[in-house]
Amino acid sequence: MKFIQPRTRGQLFRSQFRWRCRSTMKKTRIIIADDHSVVRSGLRLLLQSSPDFTVVAEAEDGEEAVTLVDRHKPEVVIMDISMPKLNGIEATGIMKQSNPDLKIIILTVHEDEEYVYQMLRAGASGYVLKSAGKKEIFAAIESALSGERFFSPGISKLIIEGFIKRDKEQLQAQEQLQTHSKQQLTKREIEVLQYIAQGFTNRKIAEALFLSIRTINTHRTNLMQKLDIHDTARLVRYAIETGLVKLKN
Repeated sequence: MKFIQPRTRGQLFRSQFRWRCRSTMKKTRIIIADDHSVVRSGLRLLLQSSPDFTVVAEAEDGEEAVTLVDRHKPEVVIMDISMPKLNGIEATGIMKQSNPDLKIIILTVHEDEEYVYQMLRAGASGYVLKSAGKKEIFAAIESALSGERFFSPGISKLIIEGFIKRDKEQLQAQEQLQTHSKQQLTKREIEVLQYIAQGFTNRKIAEALFLSIRTINTHRTNLMQKLDIHDTARLVRYAIETGLVKLKN
């Protein structure tokens, strides 16, 4: 015979407390928007397998999704990008204007960096691929409700690679600018710029280079025109930050 140990008063209280919490907890109200009925049906079944979620409506296009959001006031919308009448990007922008607290999760087949950035700019809280499983979709909803963004692993990798690519492009552009700047400036102008960066006055620069103050003024003017910088402080900062000149010890 199997002996079942009676629960203590504390255990009984905690059990009753958890039961009351589950029974009184407000379910997260969700709207599904996708132009494929099979996808909507499958997603509804998946969401309703959780006691925490309830699907209050389904939409087959972006326009209907906007109307249903205004009518039902859900906490979450799970929506595709490619839909008739209004696509997911357009619908997200409209929904967020009238419902700024609404959490919108994109569920799509599109693994495209530009789509991701457009959806984020429109106000989406998550970007999940349709290949995602139950655990990932539930995690996306929970993250959105917590005020965090969620991305499928493949999308996270895409975003990181995008940032690396842009950083590389910016670095290359900066190097090209520096090279162009060096090509623009004469040897004497670079020399004058080096003295300016060290805090020399025009008189001191003229003495160091055995030139007239008027000639130094001309070089300074040419520097500012070529670099499109029109005050000394920014000229010095530019010279140091770009490595166009090095400060003398």
